[in-house]
Amino acid sequence: MTSEPAAVDGRAARWSGQHERRRAQFVEAALDAIAEHGPDVSTDQIAQRAGVARTRLYKHFAGAADLNRSIAARAVELVTAELEPVWNPQGSPMEMISTAVSTHLRWLTEHGNLYRYLTKRSLSGSADGPDAVTDVKSSIAQHLSALFDTYFELLGIEGVPAEPLGYGLVGYVDAAATRWLERPGDVTLDEMIDQLTRAIWAVLDEILERHGIALDPSDPLPL
Repeated sequence: MTSEPAAVDGRAARWSGQHERRRAQFVEAALDAIAEHGPDVSTDQIAQRAGVARTRLYKHFAGAADLNRSIAARAVELVTAELEPVWNPQGSPMEMISTAVSTHLRWLTEHGNLYRYLTKRSLSGSADGPDAVTDVKSSIAQHLSALFDTYFELLGIEGVPAEPLGYGLVGYVDAAATRWLERPGDVTLDEMIDQLTRAIWAVLDEILERHGIALDPSDPLPL
């Protein structure tokens, strides 16, 4: 009598694990389908990429909204991992800024369709899942704000709110980068990185100058 619940629990655990693995596999297939077909990818195209019928796909998701939520959550994980250099900045001010900007822009160019997919669902105002684009931008802005707070304290700068500065710079970069992604014109990736890097440094340099601090942007900052 005592062995039956354990057997049932064991089967439930195995099913749960298999269910989660299949969901993860389908999400990865969805990412591949988005990369191939663009932001207007259909559920049929995702199912085809996964090698299953659409009805079988939905056995693992509670409809399109659940699938979109899972795709968005996975996208946040991928972007967060890709932006590791931003979370642990090193070197001079220019190197730090350039690394952050180039990491963001290179991710956009390599995953343009995924970014458009997430942005489209964000702008649609649907409740299909977490706003991955906003989540990523907020995460970067919060890290930058904490970094600014640290260096402002180190340099003896008071009265400069770090959070609005962090969010403002992230918004500027994101807006400029998104526009460039859609209409690059004659501007190359390296030129865009250089332009944004110099613009961000100009903002920070003005703050430093107002507080009587002169920093060479090519000299390493203390950690």
